[in-house]
Amino acid sequence: MRYQYKFQKLLELKESEKDKSLAAYQQSVSAFEQAAEKLYENMSKKELMEKSKEEKLRSGMSVQEMRHYQQLVIMKRHQMNEKQSDLTEKNIEFKKFEKMKEKQFEKFSLEHKAIEMKEMDDISISQFMFQGH
Repeated sequence: MRYQYKFQKLLELKESEKDKSLAAYQQSVSAFEQAAEKLYENMSKKELMEKSKEEKLRSGMSVQEMRHYQQLVIMKRHQMNEKQSDLTEKNIEFKKFEKMKEKQFEKFSLEHKAIEMKEMDDISISQFMFQGH
């Protein structure tokens, strides 16, 4: 007797959703890191420019550009947090279905064992009766 989980397709769907959510989260982390690196680069550039007034005049970074990168980092962090929340939710759903599968398999195993025990009892009774007792 082969075990067949009745929610297998749903479990696979939830696992697929979780995997997609993980990929989206990882992508958002990467985008956040890139934006943060760009902000860091620009802040480093600004520090260098502040050291030399003449250099600052030649290649100065505008306040507007600095705000742009700060906004970008904030936006990317927000996206990353949303993706992380979605990933957490998908993981919880997936774990619920995994737990249901485990419980159903445990029930299946107990029922299968009970059937085997009954069959063994029937065989024992048949042998006993066949031997003429």
